[in-house]
Amino acid sequence: MSNTVLIEISEGIAVLTLNRVEKLNALNYELIDRLLSLLDAIEVNDKIGAVILTGAGERAFSAGGDIHEFSESVARGINPAVRDFVRRGQRLTARLEAFPKPVIAAVNGIAYGGGCEITEAVHLAVASERARFAKPEIKLGMPPTFGGTQRLPRLAGRKRALELLLTGEDFSPDRARDMGLINQVVTHEDLMPAARDLARRIMGYSPLAVRAIITAVTRGLNMSIAEGLLVESEQFALMVPTDDLSDALAAWKGRRIHEDPPRGTFSRYY
Repeated sequence: MSNTVLIEISEGIAVLTLNRVEKLNALNYELIDRLLSLLDAIEVNDKIGAVILTGAGERAFSAGGDIHEFSESVARGINPAVRDFVRRGQRLTARLEAFPKPVIAAVNGIAYGGGCEITEAVHLAVASERARFAKPEIKLGMPPTFGGTQRLPRLAGRKRALELLLTGEDFSPDRARDMGLINQVVTHEDLMPAARDLARRIMGYSPLAVRAIITAVTRGLNMSIAEGLLVESEQFALMVPTDDLSDALAAWKGRRIHEDPPRGTFSRYY
């Protein structure tokens, strides 16, 4: 079994750790395939309610694609390069973006290239004060290939994204937060506790409602507002016959819900 991605499950949270420390957790084909396989298993495991994605070691979340490996695909021509490298990476980021359970990046160090694109794709991200971000693909004579030309402008705006894409310069976690790439910056020691706390807060709610929100947001971003509202309506309609909705409404009407979310109502992960 590949150890390029480690998995640890506790309290309903799956922590996936990119584990190529000597290569700064660079995304080779084996690692990407392993991560996709683990996500498939997590999706159907009802005991897991959230995913935290981080990097092994003290230096890197991920330095991006494994240049030595994908350069061999490039040397074989257009079709191998697109098939083996581009489509594989885009499949990963698309999977993370549309994953039905919340995926939180805990960015513990450098997140360059593909590492930054993973951060763009996941639902939520917490970064250590030691984190650094960059879109350095232009320095290799190429554009980003795992979705960076599409997601970053949607998060940061066209001009700010183009500045980063066209210069390849690295940027701080504070700037990443201000652009909407990450949600918060914490001390390095608080990184995993903060990510776990965020996961637990989400897991206090109906997993069906969480899934509906993720689906509506992910699909709606690429639609007109009218089309997005139809998706929103469809996701609500799916909730109408569920016990999750009827129980929560009954609790609300019975004044068992006050200022805080209904902790324990959806306690399947604890």
